[in-house]
Amino acid sequence: MADKIVLAGTSILIDYFRKTNKPNSAFVKLFEQGYDFCISAITEYEIYSGATPAQFKFWEAFLDNVRVLPFDRSTAKEAVNINAVLKTKSKQIDLADLFIAATAISNDLPCATLNRKHFDRIDSLQVIEL
Repeated sequence: MADKIVLAGTSILIDYFRKTNKPNSAFVKLFEQGYDFCISAITEYEIYSGATPAQFKFWEAFLDNVRVLPFDRSTAKEAVNINAVLKTKSKQIDLADLFIAATAISNDLPCATLNRKHFDRIDSLQVIEL
């Protein structure tokens, strides 16, 4: 078992799904770096809302074995704080990314994402290099 936990963003799971060479995915690279992972409820929503009927069975089997962190009051407050800071810099990000980042911060976890453009704007978020 891995000795570190990371919150995997939606892009990490999509990358894994799309890669024909799964060992070359960012998801597998996380395990190779010693990470285990969990996801945000927002990522679960994004995965299911973007899945086609043909993909649904894959995602159900995959996500049945994943710890999903809730979007709770603590996370909501963190999202408000992050958004306020980003707003003063005119660097706001879309709500899903904001909520995923807030989930990571409120659970004191680093975040793994392939969407560095948005997540790197959040100074209080530790983003894992892949």
